[in-house]
Amino acid sequence: MEIKDKTNEIVKKKGEVRNYQVVKANELIQKSRFTLKVQEQKIILYLISKIKPEDMELKEHIFKIQDFCTVCGLDAYSGANYAYIKQTLKDLRDKSIWVMLPDGYEITLSWFDYIKIKKDSGTVIIKIADNMKPYLIQLKECYTQYELLYILAMKSQYSLRLYELLKSYENIHRQTFEMDDLKKRLSAEHYTLFADFQRNVLDIALREIEEFSDLNVKYKIIKEGRRFAKIEFFIEIEEDVKERVATWARIEEILGNDQISLLDKEEKS
Repeated sequence: MEIKDKTNEIVKKKGEVRNYQVVKANELIQKSRFTLKVQEQKIILYLISKIKPEDMELKEHIFKIQDFCTVCGLDAYSGANYAYIKQTLKDLRDKSIWVMLPDGYEITLSWFDYIKIKKDSGTVIIKIADNMKPYLIQLKECYTQYELLYILAMKSQYSLRLYELLKSYENIHRQTFEMDDLKKRLSAEHYTLFADFQRNVLDIALREIEEFSDLNVKYKIIKEGRRFAKIEFFIEIEEDVKERVATWARIEEILGNDQISLLDKEEKS
């Protein structure tokens, strides 16, 4: 009976995840720099998806580590996953994000004000930092919204970041980046050779975006002399209902394997 109850709980939570929406100001997406691993990004986006449109302040979010594991298709009852997420939360608390302001200054912001964990119940209480409020609360214009579901099956840290970045430009269908600037935005400056950047960042990210999201993306490299100077992306939203349903099915198949360890899912970059 206990196993059946746990199974029903997992199915219910995975059914609910399609309703989770991530909403962020374009300024936070397009004008920011940060370095986060896959699960660090997913934790932040999971928490942002819990912000309600009617919220006037950033509230405490209370959730179980088991719930986060279930949503992300991880083994909810693995002690290794529990310990890893606890350490990941601590690492996140110590990290920050740089955002370019309209006056040309860059400001560094914290992700969280505080994190509390109750060991015996696996309960986590997190307060997103108040300095993030202008980018997350009561957004009326110049914002991007997408389903949390689309990023949950992605394994590359670059996939999540590039998806969000391209999603913020979907209305204009194309965007050109200076190559060095794009590398900074993706925290991929260490790929000095374009061939390495293309193989280890672009190709993997765009493959996952194509397989697991609502975007269809192509790109063109712009050279200046022998230098790979710029990259132009062509962005289209997937309008075909059958294709969207197929994408949801692929994601659910990935998330359906609850025996996968979080440590195995983390792609090394």
